[in-house]
Amino acid sequence: MKLHIIETGKFKLDGGAMFGVVPKQMWNRMNPADDNNMCTWSMRCLLVVDGDRRILIDTGMGDKQDERFMSHFEPHGDESLITSLSEVGYIPDDITDVFLTHLHFDHCGGAVSKHNNDNLFPTFPNAKYWVSESHLKTALSPNYREKASFLKENIQPLIDYGVIAYVEESEVTQWTENISVKFYNGHTTSMMVPTISLPNGKKLTYPADLLPSSFHVRMPYVMSYDIRPLVTLEDKAKFYAEVAVPDHYIFFEHDPETITGQIVKNSKGRFEIKAANLDDITSL
Repeated sequence: MKLHIIETGKFKLDGGAMFGVVPKQMWNRMNPADDNNMCTWSMRCLLVVDGDRRILIDTGMGDKQDERFMSHFEPHGDESLITSLSEVGYIPDDITDVFLTHLHFDHCGGAVSKHNNDNLFPTFPNAKYWVSESHLKTALSPNYREKASFLKENIQPLIDYGVIAYVEESEVTQWTENISVKFYNGHTTSMMVPTISLPNGKKLTYPADLLPSSFHVRMPYVMSYDIRPLVTLEDKAKFYAEVAVPDHYIFFEHDPETITGQIVKNSKGRFEIKAANLDDITSL
């Protein structure tokens, strides 16, 4: 098994929205906002090469949206989904599976691309696109709170091309031999969180927006985007009970600096992040 970090660029989101009820004087020390109260975040994906499967977890926001849309989020940086894949030796045709934790635009936008004639098509022509069936139903008929995050052009082409497959929804789903999946309902309905069991006995979990960055490790740090923030608090408590153990690591999708780390308790009994290097995590 081999894991590759796939950086797809950075974007900006409102700091207040990202940190919820936490006062700006507290979160601004960690991720300083610009004059418009916008903070920079990563859109970081993970490529899992396991046997003959090349599994891409999430896809960033892509580049097909119009200038007006992009202006709200100020995407920037030299990285892109396709160039980052190329840097580790792969092209879109090589990907066998795209695992979409949820269908908010910054997690699935890169799954669909646009031809010069404006036709939309799956970016990875040989891949199955794995989603939660109950989450897909939510995305196709969204509530007002999430409507701006579920974009039809990111979802409908996958349905039209017949490339969608469903991950069985249970308390813990063994999706592949080495990847298990749990479902969380605080951020959005039935968000999928995969945990990868590595050959060296360690585990790496990709919590997506349950824990979008190392800055969100303390319990009250819950995004205003979450549709059920109190459920998120319950989810985080259960999640920490499972992952705050030796040899279990976290992959941060949105953290602008920290890519991987462990959840540990400090001398005051508070959870914090101990940064780690992916190569060290995966080494035998």
